[in-house]
Amino acid sequence: MMKKYAVCGVSKRAIGMFIKPMLETFSDTSELVGLLDNDAKRFSVCKQQFPEVEHVHEYDESQFEQMILDTKPDVIIVTGRDDTHINYILQALVHDLDVITEKPMATTAEDCKRIMDAELSSKGKVTVTFNYRYSPFHTKIKEQILEGKIGRITSIDLNWYIDTYHGSSYFQRWNRLRKFSGGLSIHKSSHHFDLVNWWIGQKPVEVFAFGALNYYGPDSELNPKSKEEDGFYCGTCKVRDHCDYYSRWNSRSDNIMVKDDHIDSSTRKTEVYTNYRPDQCVFDSEIEIEDTYTATVKYDKGALLSYSINFSLPYEGYRLAINGTKGRIETTEYHEPTRVPFPFPEQTIDYYPLFGSKETIHVVKREGGHGGGDPVLQEDLFLGINPVRPYNILSGSEDGAYAIAMGEAVWKSANENRPITIESLLNPSSVAT
Repeated sequence: MMKKYAVCGVSKRAIGMFIKPMLETFSDTSELVGLLDNDAKRFSVCKQQFPEVEHVHEYDESQFEQMILDTKPDVIIVTGRDDTHINYILQALVHDLDVITEKPMATTAEDCKRIMDAELSSKGKVTVTFNYRYSPFHTKIKEQILEGKIGRITSIDLNWYIDTYHGSSYFQRWNRLRKFSGGLSIHKSSHHFDLVNWWIGQKPVEVFAFGALNYYGPDSELNPKSKEEDGFYCGTCKVRDHCDYYSRWNSRSDNIMVKDDHIDSSTRKTEVYTNYRPDQCVFDSEIEIEDTYTATVKYDKGALLSYSINFSLPYEGYRLAINGTKGRIETTEYHEPTRVPFPFPEQTIDYYPLFGSKETIHVVKREGGHGGGDPVLQEDLFLGINPVRPYNILSGSEDGAYAIAMGEAVWKSANENRPITIESLLNPSSVAT
């Protein structure tokens, strides 16, 4: 059956993850009927890449109702800046429309509760695109757990590493302000929290965390300029050759290497979008989010998670161990191999029974973004959930809400130096009474 889609937030992610496959792979079942954004330049970028959507109607961010009236979509795809998700999701649900939203679903647990309440009174359904679930390594881990290989899960160790290329990009753009991103424990770590929640099939109950700003901001020991100076941009900075973050990823002849989820990486030496610079100084005083977290999470069925993330490291990837009453699963990933500055081993999954011989699993890999997860997620979105798969994988609003509540609990616990319950964030009225 043909479905009509309208996109709110014409970002690079929107173009690559949703619009491109709609046109090239799922054109028999999918039609793009509307584009909504606050910057007309984004429409031009999209239509330059895909001239076949030249006819698609364009709408300003204030024209959601008009877009619905004109185009009569079946599904709204939400892919703008994180803080804009809530408005488009709620408006879509009022019109009984299905929603596909990029993670994070919202930037606060309070807004997640609003979405879940709105969904209860709507015919529409919210789907959150947690694509990490779909990586072949991650689905294999899920299958091992479902097979009972490690028994009842007791603890999880997950240490995530973001390299200086990727990590610094968050501090060069809108993510550096909590009002836009919710902080990196929400924007980035919600991915990881959802993955753990899905793997173990348990719900988080309580979080205690520490956080710090160690690498970025004016007080960083890596800051090559005076702490009092603000408003610098990499493209015009006079001391950029003394900045390790710039020098590591750019040659002296470069003007600027754009690192941004919303701008094509081939775009250089230009400001592509209106009033938008992805090369703000990573040492500005307005930076208010953390770049380092450690957290302990208690789950409703007894599992304990030990989690850490660092946004300024020599390589990118993660180390994972899941322990149970029958054994242990381990794996290490080195992400973005072209940016790893040393030889690294191929990823495998090691299974250690509590009493027995170790098994090493070589997972069949797939092409595509997020470790081969994106193409499979797209099939579930545009063709319907794979009926052969024996377990649930596509995320809904509750999944999105728990992941974001965990992220909010992390930064609040770090700031307030106390444990935070998930219930107090997602259902504060019940806690108060």
